[in-house]
Amino acid sequence: MPRLTAAYKLLNLASSRHCCSPHHKSTTPQAEAAGANRDDDAMDTAGEVACVDFWANGFGMRARIALRELGVAFRYIEEDLRVRERSELVRRMNPVHRSVPILIHGGRPVCGSLNILEYIDDTWGNKARCLLPKDLVHRAQARFWADFIDQKVFSTQTRFLKSKGDEKEVAKSELLDQLKRLDEVLGDKAFFAGDEFGFLDAALIPFSGMFRGYEQHGGFSLNAECPNLMRWVRRCKERESVKSVLPDEDEMYELHKKWYGIE
Repeated sequence: MPRLTAAYKLLNLASSRHCCSPHHKSTTPQAEAAGANRDDDAMDTAGEVACVDFWANGFGMRARIALRELGVAFRYIEEDLRVRERSELVRRMNPVHRSVPILIHGGRPVCGSLNILEYIDDTWGNKARCLLPKDLVHRAQARFWADFIDQKVFSTQTRFLKSKGDEKEVAKSELLDQLKRLDEVLGDKAFFAGDEFGFLDAALIPFSGMFRGYEQHGGFSLNAECPNLMRWVRRCKERESVKSVLPDEDEMYELHKKWYGIE
């Protein structure tokens, strides 16, 4: 109980101290609500649920999109990753990695972006609306490809943006191959699981914020290389949960150029 009390005190301190980033249109200093139907039960949740994140963090966008998809009201707390030292809230809530995103529910932290997605689905999903497929094999496949994004696509993106010369060309080829693989998995479906936006969609769509940056940096067209994937991106961006979270693509690329020292 003392630990939960301390967590609430830190949350209140963070809320009074951290406004959401002025660079991102969807953030506000108040508790954020998700979904069109904001009933009393959903609004009651706002005092219990907080998401600690940075506006340009693709991993954290997953959580914010998922919360909105399931209509969960939450408080957004900005953690500026451009500052080297992590806040007291982050150090307390995630002492192992000291990283974001962190979902705080009832004063208790949940860390790891894919872990957070599953927690959101387990806690607020229901028969009418959930993120993971009901079929166990399809659930396992969604988790497999989400892990592929984290272990393969993200690490290849980093090498592609940071490297030079022949190494950059190798990384570019690998990145395109990985995106083409996802393009094949998607096929002609509306979303990865079929007709409904789900777990794997929430896991991947934040990284589309760098697709224009990939094209500019690598001199290729994703519309030509991955047509299914790019149609899917446009379809996802029609959803309020997605368009209210994804940052401007040019801002994302400029920020990554600074992070990776790209001239």
